[in-house]
Amino acid sequence: MQTFSLIPYPASTLPKIEITGEVACVKNQLFIHYEVTGDIEQIILPSLSSTPSRKDDLWKATCFEFFLAIPNKPQYWEFNMSPSGNWNVYIMDAYRRVGFREEISIKQIRFEVWKEATEFFLNANVDLNPIIHHDDILNVGITAIIQTKDKPESYWALAHPSPQADFHLRESFLIHM
Repeated sequence: MQTFSLIPYPASTLPKIEITGEVACVKNQLFIHYEVTGDIEQIILPSLSSTPSRKDDLWKATCFEFFLAIPNKPQYWEFNMSPSGNWNVYIMDAYRRVGFREEISIKQIRFEVWKEATEFFLNANVDLNPIIHHDDILNVGITAIIQTKDKPESYWALAHPSPQADFHLRESFLIHM
């Protein structure tokens, strides 16, 4: 199990929150836990879907994401999980939407979300067998987009190696498993 702490992309106004968590990969099962603490009452959470499913454009609202890549291979995957319960997985052949398409071999992302007085949690369990060989080393980027009631969205990642917020840069896939 590896712990992480996301940092916000520099902005003039940021929500007073922290995003931390843990990630592990055991027998090609990826477990990821996000924990958001602080002024979470200001966060806009999408309404819970009565029939959660694969959806596009989840990043246009509060959304938790992670990226997976195999070292020395240009392709990578983007996983999106909305507090609404909706989700999606994309594969790209190279940086930033080259060959961008839904990863149809992942049929579901199992995750749960819950909120307490000063904390918000998301736990996910993803079977990587359809896309990753169990011997492959993974580079993982963990990110979040947070929308709040009185501020524009903020972008959170393990690192921000570019002058713009860009979750697709391999230099920000800092966790190796």
